[in-house]
Amino acid sequence: MITSAELRAGFIDYFAQRGHQPVASSSLIPADDPTLLFTNAGMVQFKDCFLGRERRAYNRAVTSQRCVRAGGKHNDLENVGYTARHHTFFEMLGNFSFGDYFKREAIGYAWDYLTRVLGLPPARLWVTVFTEDDEAAAIWLDEIGVDPARFSRCGAADNFWSMGETGPCGPCSEIFYDHGAAVPGGPPGSPDADGDRYVEIWNLVFMQFNRAADGGLTPLPRPSVDTGMGLERLAAVIQGVHSNYDIDLFINLIDAAATVTGCTDRADKSLRVIADHSRSTAFLITDGVTPGNEGRGYVLRRIMRRAIRHGYRLGCTEPFFYRLIAPLVTEMGAAYPELAAAQAQIERVVRLEEERFAETLTNGMVILEGAIAGLTDAEIPGETVFKLYDTYGFPTDLTADIARERGLTLDLPGFERAMAEQKGRARAASQFGVGQDLAIDFQGQAEFCGYDYLEENATVVALYRDGQSCDALDQDQDGLVILDLTPFYAESGGQLGDRGTLSTEGGQFAVTDTQKKGEGVICHLGRVLHGQLRVGDSVAAAVDGERRTATALNHSATHLLHAALRQVLGGHVQQKGSQVGPERLRFDYSHFEPVSREQLITIEQLVNREIRENHLVETRIMSLEDAKTSGAMALFGEKYAEQVRVLRMGDFSTELCGGTHVKAVGDIGFCKIVAEGGIASGVRRIEAMTGAGALAWVEADEDRVLRLAGLLKGGRDDLDERVTGLLERSRSLEKELDQLKSRLASSAGRDLASQALDVGGVKVLAARIDGVDPKALRDTLDQLKDSLGSAVVLLAAVVDGKVSLAAGVTRDLTDRLAAGDLIRAAAPLVGGKGGGRADMAQAGGNDPAGLPAALALVQGWVGERLHTEPELPIPGGRRLPGVDGEGP
Repeated sequence: MITSAELRAGFIDYFAQRGHQPVASSSLIPADDPTLLFTNAGMVQFKDCFLGRERRAYNRAVTSQRCVRAGGKHNDLENVGYTARHHTFFEMLGNFSFGDYFKREAIGYAWDYLTRVLGLPPARLWVTVFTEDDEAAAIWLDEIGVDPARFSRCGAADNFWSMGETGPCGPCSEIFYDHGAAVPGGPPGSPDADGDRYVEIWNLVFMQFNRAADGGLTPLPRPSVDTGMGLERLAAVIQGVHSNYDIDLFINLIDAAATVTGCTDRADKSLRVIADHSRSTAFLITDGVTPGNEGRGYVLRRIMRRAIRHGYRLGCTEPFFYRLIAPLVTEMGAAYPELAAAQAQIERVVRLEEERFAETLTNGMVILEGAIAGLTDAEIPGETVFKLYDTYGFPTDLTADIARERGLTLDLPGFERAMAEQKGRARAASQFGVGQDLAIDFQGQAEFCGYDYLEENATVVALYRDGQSCDALDQDQDGLVILDLTPFYAESGGQLGDRGTLSTEGGQFAVTDTQKKGEGVICHLGRVLHGQLRVGDSVAAAVDGERRTATALNHSATHLLHAALRQVLGGHVQQKGSQVGPERLRFDYSHFEPVSREQLITIEQLVNREIRENHLVETRIMSLEDAKTSGAMALFGEKYAEQVRVLRMGDFSTELCGGTHVKAVGDIGFCKIVAEGGIASGVRRIEAMTGAGALAWVEADEDRVLRLAGLLKGGRDDLDERVTGLLERSRSLEKELDQLKSRLASSAGRDLASQALDVGGVKVLAARIDGVDPKALRDTLDQLKDSLGSAVVLLAAVVDGKVSLAAGVTRDLTDRLAAGDLIRAAAPLVGGKGGGRADMAQAGGNDPAGLPAALALVQGWVGERLHTEPELPIPGGRRLPGVDGEGP
């Protein structure tokens, strides 16, 4: 049997022998292409080659490209586990021609490889072409000799490919494998084509035309070829199985999943889900994605949580998913060395996410099971789906997955309404002024000279007030100024915009911010301090140099911090945002767990070591491709121009950056990390100060230490010892106080037990105990339940105007009476809400005036459920003296 690994290697070798350059799989994060969430086809990394924007040293290529289809337009997530061929992660084999060979050679290679190299019988293959592609049809029928009975023409929906609404496009030719009459389904183009009998294994795309905005097609000067063949589908054909999940690669992963979950049924669809999702999870993390709440991170989280939930379905409630990474590396590590290199990191990220999701899954399943139990039809209400999503972090497709297993559907319109209502509330709560309107109609570009100069003479070419073009701005008027030349840096790349002045002979404009509109329009926002500013005026543009210098120190330190973070925490660290101003820097980065104090110290030491090295800061303008070759870091999803600015600081940091920086690293002086913490799942933030600001922060910290030492009647050298002693004394006093409260509660419990009433053979007690905290209230509740036998108890306490309620039901009664139901009935009367188990529940409220009514309802509540009249209702319940000295 030919293995999946042998098929992958053999395909690449076949085309390499025919002049194709083997090209490594690109990242799952499309480089410099914000239009795609993930790499979803082999041609993605060659997109600019097909568009004519990029020329490479070769004009033929062959790849095995890792792909993910689990978000955005291409999303197979919900189908995984229920079909034989859907995956979130798959490998696409492809051969490409960039203006070299075309249809005849592409068709010839495909047929030769399938029939001669792999030995597939022509009688099991079916070929399609685009309805109007007579050229391809003639090659297949007349030159290759394909049986006309196994050949069909299909329309544009199936056999015409486009890169977008405009641009390169062309007809396709697809090759299908016939699994035989035993499998339902008809040939391509027939009414039964959706069946499983004929499976597409190879798609040959002939990029022949350019589509204009009006839909017209013109021939491309250099027609090209893009092909794609799913490795998993091809392996299923070669290995003689109908399902992709029965090929060697998946058999081994499913066996591993069965072992770690304890599942004995290898045919269980949950094992398919877990095996498939382990691949997309591992490769996404390898390529820098971490679980999060938006974008790619959210898709990864959905994939992981779906796999974990299927583990729970198999009865595996302990972390297991991370244990599948090692078997996956065994299967695919040789073909993808980056996977093997990242194994330890992947395992840490996956295990942490499993641990985080455990409680979410448990709580969410309780809510979902309760909702399902109360259904009157086969649809889960949209409000429930939204609550699971919004409160418990349950992705909607996870709820849909569970619903499908139970034969239920989701009220998706109801979910969308609830989502829209929440977004409306969020928008209403976050309204704020947005300052000057940048929706201006100016066309043109301004030359930026601020890398070399802080002052320059320029001409006013446009003025705007309240978003409208004007000829002049008068004194005390706010407005927007556009110059033909400016030293002012417009906010970009996280660096705040410059401030300064624009001066004329008779007036002055204070620039309070500089922003960018479009690619090259630099907008100076501010107010006329005196005089008048007119279009055509000559101005002396002067940047606030002190502020610019302080900002440059912080911006350069940001690059050093980024490099140090990657050295200490790992190469997975990627910038997720930044803000650089004169006071401090803020840098957001991807990382999956808290950073230890020791790691922060090491990071800070690395940065300051580089500062002391005092390397010159080198800046070079080069092509984007050359910049990446030189090792310059670029941000995923960012769109870069063909020419980019590369900033190099010794051998420590090389990044693409258009900001302003120091001349030498030593100019930074000193960098002090002042804060670090998580801001979102998988995203952390580090804040630091440099130069005089960092020194001032250290001096203030020193002063604070000395003041604390003075308060403790000691010096800075014995501050730790004195604080430790103070904490130990505080803990001792707290322990004594808890013991006193416990004894008080115990005494109160003994006094209260004798006051319980009998309602239908059940002891019922409702009482208020003042001066005790919620813990003491629970302790008293447990003692009363133990001493009363069959009982229902509601206790209340008021501390600092806040009401605490605790309800308890002895276990022999919980099949008829639930503490949670009692607390839900009583809590609203004191302005609160709560819940809990059948034997114990708690609530809080802020309306002590409603407490008598809450206590008074208990006897009637019990009697109603037992259909028994209470022995003797007592308005307001009973009240026992507490530590505040009040009487009943």
